[in-house]
Amino acid sequence: MMRALYSGVSGLKNHQTRMDVVSNNISNVNTYGFKSSRVTFQDMISQTLSGAAKPEENRGGVNPRQVGLGMTIASIDRIFTQGSLQTTGNQTDLAISGDGFFVISDGDRKYYTRAGSFGLDKNGTLVNPGNGLKVQGWMATQNQTGEMVINPSGTTEDLIIPIYGKVEARETANIKYKCNLDSRYAIVPPNATGRMRASAGVTTNIDAYDNLGNTHRLTMVFWKTGANQWTASGAITDSTVPLSLDVQAGAGQQNNANPSSRINLRFSPDGRLVSVADEGSPDESNQGSLIVNANWRVAGDPNMRTMLLDLGKAGLMEGITQFASPATTRAVEQDGFNMGYMESFNIDNSGVITGVYSNGTKRSVGQVAMAVFTNPQGLHATGENLFEVSNNSGMANEGAANTQGRGKIVAGTLEMSNVDLSDQFTDMIVTQRGFQANSRSITTSDQMLQELLSLKR
Repeated sequence: MMRALYSGVSGLKNHQTRMDVVSNNISNVNTYGFKSSRVTFQDMISQTLSGAAKPEENRGGVNPRQVGLGMTIASIDRIFTQGSLQTTGNQTDLAISGDGFFVISDGDRKYYTRAGSFGLDKNGTLVNPGNGLKVQGWMATQNQTGEMVINPSGTTEDLIIPIYGKVEARETANIKYKCNLDSRYAIVPPNATGRMRASAGVTTNIDAYDNLGNTHRLTMVFWKTGANQWTASGAITDSTVPLSLDVQAGAGQQNNANPSSRINLRFSPDGRLVSVADEGSPDESNQGSLIVNANWRVAGDPNMRTMLLDLGKAGLMEGITQFASPATTRAVEQDGFNMGYMESFNIDNSGVITGVYSNGTKRSVGQVAMAVFTNPQGLHATGENLFEVSNNSGMANEGAANTQGRGKIVAGTLEMSNVDLSDQFTDMIVTQRGFQANSRSITTSDQMLQELLSLKR
């Protein structure tokens, strides 16, 4: 009789725990990044009244006779299914589509979360504004060529976004040309210069920059000097010496100065650029990228500067071509710029933070880190949507988003709770009925005990 009472008590207590979990799920139905939990039950140890007997010659086997002693909680599992994404329009709101966690830190300990409602503090640090914990990642560093690079295999650090910070001016080092020289143009006599017969040629202009960010207009003039052959000269504003063009000698050749500062371009009959050569020296380039050195000097600076003019690749449909089509006057790209201020930033699916500057340039600032675990259900919840590593979660595998099984980051959105109210209300009803049924078993056992005690009367 007492067994029935204690079995009923175990059912009441554990159904109450299940109700606590259901209530917690419902209370967090609108908590960003929240993951619901579930309770699973198992029966407790059974009392054996008699053991099993094996079959004999004249009789069969006998099964064991056991009475269960109630039930207990097998586990309380965290369900890490994907929550729906809600668009917020706030660039620092981040959501994870797929597996993984954001990494945040208080300086000593690391925490992991799916809630990406982040913001900037007064120092430009990317933080969780609810508790001040700092988002971890990798800051970009400048390499020898001046490019900003990120090392996602390094140690994570605080992410600082320098809003309204400066980016220094960069001197133009490379200019790319992609234009067409009309093959129908008349041949200009060899003794003519580009300036004298500019009307008979093709003129291209592009702004280049010195190391202080000053703008200098580079003008290139191309005119036809023979069948499938053109000659080019150049000029640049504010230069104290005339612009000189000098072809880089091919492999195994000795570079010679170009005394005329003109270059000759030779095309194949089908309009492809095949070589470029100095007009006054034997230097010629006819393989790979056809590069020309443009040497110039800024007023007040005795140092000679050099820009590399990329005219295309030999024999390919890149760079400058010669077809019977209208001439295009275009130098498409140069890598210099003046000083600028960061005006905004954006975060891509890999977590890379790119600053947008007032001078039109974009530069990598850093990258948000993500972590995955072998057993995310083994993480220890610490409140505030945070988790910590436990003995059964496995160590955090930190790295860039969208790699090695990590999900992608979606900026301007937040992940909603994955609580399904229909499931929770169903579980609530089932839990309530289980609780009621266990209470009935207790009252029925009590009535039976009462009848037993009434026998003496």
